[in-house]
Amino acid sequence: MEWYLYIADFFAGAFLANTVPHFVHGISGNKFPTPFADPPGKGLSSSTVNVMWGLFNLLIGYILLKVGHVNSNNSFSLMLFFAGVIVISIQLSIHFRHKEDR
Repeated sequence: MEWYLYIADFFAGAFLANTVPHFVHGISGNKFPTPFADPPGKGLSSSTVNVMWGLFNLLIGYILLKVGHVNSNNSFSLMLFFAGVIVISIQLSIHFRHKEDR
């Protein structure tokens, strides 16, 4: 496998993990920070913006999943995918832990 496919595996996990909070907050009708808020990533965006941002992350994650050929037959590819999920999940939990204070 080419090296750039492994990068696609990692970012597929990151984008797909990032789908969850935005989509869930959005379909629940809750505001949540997005890159489109003021200030970006700190202010709160509407539920509709969060649904759209979540769906965009889902689309990009799915495309990267297909490009990177993530499947159970390639352990290293699968490991990189889950590393992307873990890294973005921990980073976002740290970034958003004080969102109510903003």
